[in-house]
Parts: sequence; C-alpha cells; structure tokens
Amino acid sequence: MAQQDLHELLRSLRVWDPEKTQLRPFDPDTAPPAPLTLFTHWFAEAVAAGQPEPHTMSLATADEEGNPDVRIVMLHGADSAGWSFGTHATSQKGRALDARPYAALVFYWPVLGRQVRLRGPVTASPSQESQADLQARSTGALAAALTGRQSDELNSLEELRRASEVAWQRARENPAEPSPTWTLYRLRPDTVEFFQGEAERQHVRLEYRRTESGWTRRLLWP
Repeated sequence: MAQQDLHELLRSLRVWDPEKTQLRPFDPDTAPPAPLTLFTHWFAEAVAAGQPEPHTMSLATADEEGNPDVRIVMLHGADSAGWSFGTHATSQKGRALDARPYAALVFYWPVLGRQVRLRGPVTASPSQESQADLQARSTGALAAALTGRQSDELNSLEELRRASEVAWQRARENPAEPSPTWTLYRLRPDTVEFFQGEAERQHVRLEYRRTESGWTRRLLWP
C-alpha cells in the first residue's frame, strides 16, 4: 500500500460511527466514591453492549534504562488489591516490571466511546497464587505457559510448532502441571481515569486519585 493510499484510507474512517457506537451520558456527580465500583459497572455495560474482548487492555512498562514498551494483555481480575494480569517473570514485560515495578493500563471500549486508564505500582503474587491463577485458565493458556521462553529469540516456526505440540500434550495429561516462571501481577492504582466520549467533543474525564484517607475525584479538560 502506498503512503498516499494509507492517508486516503485514514481520512475515510470515522470515530464512533453512530451505527456502531452508542455514546451514553455520564454524570460524574453520580459516580461512586471509589473507582472499582464504577469500573465494574462500565465493564459489565461493555460486555452487554457487545464489545469484542472487553477484558483486553494495554499494559505500558519501562525497562531499567527507562525505555517504554506497551502490549495487549488480558485482565484476570480486579479487586481492592488491584487489577491483575499474568505473564512469565522472564519475559520482556516481566523483566521490565522487576526493574521498574510501576506500570499503566488502558481499556478501550469503542462501542460505548469509553476508556479507562490506570497507573500505579505493580507487585508479583506468591508462586502458589500465581500457579492457582494459571490452573484456573484454559488448557490452551496452560499449554502456552508450558511452551515457555516468552520473548526469547525463535529460530523457526517449526521449532515453535514442536515445542507447542509437546506443551499441549503435557497440559492435557496433567492440567495441574506448574509453570515455574508464570506470575500473577497486580497493579494497585494511584490514579484511575474514566473517559466518556461525547458527540460534540465535550468528552467527560473523571479522575480518581488515591490519598492516605481514601479517593479524591476531579474533572479534567478533554
């Protein structure tokens, strides 16, 4: 595709097409005192609205030299301890979190014109809890974890195919087999921002900030 074709394609696209997106009113004065309650409500509404894979989120980290990186991961849960996700401690993101245990998450639900952004410190769960998280997932998730070597250089797709076949067999034969480097991480947010799009670009942005006495709220300019 030529660069001109790309620009023409970009100009042809719309943001929040009314045929696909329902921009709902959001009154921040009615928001609950803590962000988890609002997140749970918005997440349920995204699911009900048919948002594909609403549990996917962008995870942004920085390595020991401060170089940023971002990728898509799956939300494993959210509670008073934080928003959780899993990966190998030896992967690129695992090493980055070991060097700088602070990260950001972004959820984007375009069917409702909504985003949720979180920033905060990240902690690794104990091995027993991490393995329990893995065992609660699908056979495919266990097979992927058992394949291992995430982010290492791969010599060929054939090498991956062979390793994957062995991992799938192990996962089917022993659903409780551990993957030693698999780790459940939790981000305990310092800030949580809820963004609701509006047709006239009067977007509503509500930010929660953690304090020693609880959460404070403030509005942000769009």
